[in-house]
Order: sequence, then structure tokens, then C-alpha cells
Amino acid sequence: MKIVQTLFFFTAFITNSYTGDFCYDEEHCNPYSWGDTFPSCHPIIGEHHSPINLDHQMSRNLSLEALKLEGFGTAQTGEWTLKNNGHSVVLQVGLGMEVRGGGLPADYTTLQLHFHWGSNSTNGAEHTVNGRRYPMEMHIVNMKTVHYPNLTAAMEDPTGIAVLGVFIDVAEARLSDSFSLLSNLVPAVAYKGKTVRVKPFPLSSLLPMNNMSQYYRYHGSLTTPPCSKAVVWTVYEVPIYISYKQLSQFVSGVYHSEEGAHPSALLYNNFRHIHDTFSRKVYASTDATLLSSANLTVHSLLLCLASVLCAGLP
Repeated sequence: MKIVQTLFFFTAFITNSYTGDFCYDEEHCNPYSWGDTFPSCHPIIGEHHSPINLDHQMSRNLSLEALKLEGFGTAQTGEWTLKNNGHSVVLQVGLGMEVRGGGLPADYTTLQLHFHWGSNSTNGAEHTVNGRRYPMEMHIVNMKTVHYPNLTAAMEDPTGIAVLGVFIDVAEARLSDSFSLLSNLVPAVAYKGKTVRVKPFPLSSLLPMNNMSQYYRYHGSLTTPPCSKAVVWTVYEVPIYISYKQLSQFVSGVYHSEEGAHPSALLYNNFRHIHDTFSRKVYASTDATLLSSANLTVHSLLLCLASVLCAGLP
């Protein structure tokens, strides 16, 4: 019971802390103001902030092979829940999955995943590629196993957290049955504080499994308060695909207000702004595309087209 309670607390801490103190759409509490309340979120304090723009300023690291995802290929036992915490839709998973290898300094226990999205007229991934955003981004949050369940130790360790970032693109012909397991439950957690049970399923079904050796790596922070400098980021190059309807279930169906509140307030554009990499190194894995000015131009055009298409969402 203690382990379960600690897991829940840690998951809530990362994505649900300070519920009344930060937001995305009001001037007094939006990402540009977070540093007023949470000093470690201030952009002039440290050079560790996330997210960043991925561009040609990176180098190849031949030691970065595909990560080993233990337990991701099977449906785990235990209770999973989907929750609207007012900042995102969060899937809290039970124990049984670990991430290791791929240049990570240790083994990491998987805790939860959550999503960032835009609006009917804007894309909402947190990381960008040459300044262009994908429609959504999924973050799979993992805590260094050696610290588990010591929250303080993990947050004070510069590599205490490992986050897997997965871009999400849209294409009408790409209805994702796996993604539907979550998107179809969004109406049940439309309002802040709502929770619904989820039958465990293989988490690998939400990943670009044919391209898992293609990713970018850098050291950064949590993208929500307290913005701790504790994250080893793995951002996958190849996105997963969902339909426009599935995207719309998030963009037009999730509220950061509680049920019955007047007026009700849609949750959209729940992403933090881009930060400078400063002197940090960004690495391309063994099989990832080493971004250059030439291929970034083509990539930007494709993302721009996706942005225009997304603007046509109902």
C-alpha cells in the first residue's frame, strides 16, 4: 500500500502540483510568469529549461542505441487510471515497467504518461523541429529506480527522471485503435478532477515501434512547475499517427475547470514555450536523422502543411 501511495503522490507531483498556482492561458499564471512563484522556472536561473527546439545544432552519438523497454509489450496487472488534473490528461500506470539502456545512466521505473496539445488553430507539441510544432506530444515519465520511492532524492538528482517524448501527428486514414483506448475515455474525464479506470494494455502500442532507435537526447527539466533540472530527455524522431477526430477529442473536449463551473473553460495550448539550449549538447541517436538546414526545410514544409490541415478541425 505504501508503494502504491508513493507512486500516486509522485505522479501527482509532476503533473498536478500547485494546481491553483500555474496555468497556461492567464497572464498572472501562464508559463512566462511561472518564475514569479517558482524560482527554478525562471529562465534567467540556470540553463537547463525544457522544452527546446531541435535543429541542426546537434551531433551524432553512436552509443545511443534503442532503449530497452521492459514490460511495455504486455498488459500489466494492477489498476490504471486516466485523470484530468486541470493541466493535462494523465494515464497513471501501475508498477511493472522499466526503461534502461540507450545511454541512460541507470534503470528507470515507469510512472505515468500525459499529453500536450494545441487548439483548433494551433499545434501543441512542446518540443519543436526547426520552429515547427506537431499537433500533440506525449510524455512517458520514468523515475530512477534506485531512488524509488524517494521523491526528494529523484528531484535533486540531475538524472533522476527520464522522459520519453513522442510526437503525435494527424492523418485521417491513420485512425489508431490503440490511441482510441484512451481518447474514447476522454469524455469521462472532460472536467478537472474526473478520473476513470483503464484496463491495462501494452504501452508499446502507443509508440513508434518500427523506429525506436531514432531519437534525440539532451539534459533538461520538467516542463511544468517546479521545472526541476532533473530530466534526461529522449525525444523520438518519428511520430505516431492519430485521426483528426481523435485529436479533436482532446482539443475540444477537455476542460481545466470543474464540472458545473460557470463559465466552463476549455483546456488548450497546454505547452510551455521554447527555451534556449545555451551550452547544452543535443545528440542524435545512431539511426536518427542528423538534422541539417536542407532536410529541415523539407520537414518544416511538411509540418506547416499539417498545421494548416489541423486548422480545419471542427
